[in-house]
Amino acid sequence: MSRVATILKDNPATTSEKVRKRTLHFLAVPVDSGTSNTPARTTHATRHLAVLSRIPGSFISVSRQTTVAAAKDADELKVRILSPDLYTYGAMLIGGILKNAGIEVTLSKSAGPFPEKVLLLSLYSTQHLLDPSIKDCILQHKKKGGLCYAGGPVSSAPEMVLGELGVDAVVVGEGENAIIPLVKEGISPGIPGIAYREGDRVVIHEPVPPSDLDRPLPLIPDDIGTQSIRGANAYIESHRGCLGACTFCQVPRFFGRDIRSRKIGDVLREVAAFREKGAKRISISGGTGSLYCYRDGALNPGAFIDLLSGMAEIMGSSNVSAPDIRVDCITDEILDAIRKYTIGWVFFGIESGSDRILAQMGKGVTISQVTDAVEACRAHGLKVAGSFIVGYPTETDKDYEESRSFLAAQCLDDVFVSIAEPIPGTPLAKLVLRTPKDENPLYQPTPGEYRSLGLSVAEARCFDLMMEADLYKPRLHVVTDQIFDMYLQEARKQGREIRAATELLLRYSPTLLQMG
Repeated sequence: MSRVATILKDNPATTSEKVRKRTLHFLAVPVDSGTSNTPARTTHATRHLAVLSRIPGSFISVSRQTTVAAAKDADELKVRILSPDLYTYGAMLIGGILKNAGIEVTLSKSAGPFPEKVLLLSLYSTQHLLDPSIKDCILQHKKKGGLCYAGGPVSSAPEMVLGELGVDAVVVGEGENAIIPLVKEGISPGIPGIAYREGDRVVIHEPVPPSDLDRPLPLIPDDIGTQSIRGANAYIESHRGCLGACTFCQVPRFFGRDIRSRKIGDVLREVAAFREKGAKRISISGGTGSLYCYRDGALNPGAFIDLLSGMAEIMGSSNVSAPDIRVDCITDEILDAIRKYTIGWVFFGIESGSDRILAQMGKGVTISQVTDAVEACRAHGLKVAGSFIVGYPTETDKDYEESRSFLAAQCLDDVFVSIAEPIPGTPLAKLVLRTPKDENPLYQPTPGEYRSLGLSVAEARCFDLMMEADLYKPRLHVVTDQIFDMYLQEARKQGREIRAATELLLRYSPTLLQMG
């Protein structure tokens, strides 16, 4: 019997009784670094997903007009889960929870109309709150007397979700303890972690995190093998929590800084289930992968290596990736395992070449540490990708030039660039709300060489850094007119979308600034 078979045998399937205590987990899908042959760039969408991939979504909204009917007809409920554009891990996990509770569930990537009584929306971006097609989908479904539930990282600002989507309740925090009773019974004072309108005020029930991370298998669609997020068909959660305190990230605000890891048998069972459904490549999600089974202030390389080797035994090492790693969470053992059991890429959230900006971002590391980590990866024969954030409200020309200099010195194998986006509930969001527009790089017109292109300072830096990254890659990259236009369009798109998100947050600034 193989080692993986032994692990699976010793970890029987989760019981239905445990399942009833679990899960609302709208988890977005992150970037699978270095699996594309296209020039290194980051679309705002993939960068957003990379950041939000750590969030098990958390809010559910429900129409109070029909909660009684929902409770009475629980045995006959049919649910449609809409995950716009892609099957997020969280949408599949929600489907598995509901299916295990005896409810018929169907997953979709495209908007309805849908015949099911209940519509769940797995929304992984603030942009979804502004999407007319999503708003119309909700409106039409409610007109037919249907129930609309929505989930996603933006639930950290329930007042904003209630105001923009016109729904009646929001689940906040980790929602495992809320999903089943809310679907079957509707709004109730006894359900933790929900927010809803009561007259002119918003009532918020404090969330109660799940006691453990046991849950049934996700509901995996038959066409999962056709999905590709930079090469990976699906991303599987190995743990929750993060030691960091990055100002732009929701993970420590949702999960805290304590690491809670899943049982290795449960994770490997999921990997096997995805493979049986046709998945060709699987990646680890959950923030920094090497924090798996972190305990008492120390990494647990052995547990992480066991996880990677188990996944590789099921999928093959060329079909496993573990991209997200903090530069201060690596060891020789960990890097050796990544080379041996995965596609051989490491993704570092570098974000800036300026120590001043890294400190303001709360990264907790220095450029010297980043440089050492890149060198260590190369010594172990690994490819290195890095993400960068430009247009941070306090970023100066000098700070940006230090990022350009870092790229020139390190010659990373792949680079992802995004404009700083204020995600509700993060310190960055508060900083943006307190920064006058004429001092925010996102709104300032660039006075430099790209002035004729009509870009903001943030857009110009995004465009320039994508071009700069190509110049210093180990393999030759020629910037053709087509690539030039692609980068320019991407920078403009990011600027346009993030300005729209910023304007949305500004409309709710009194509430958002009071958030803890």
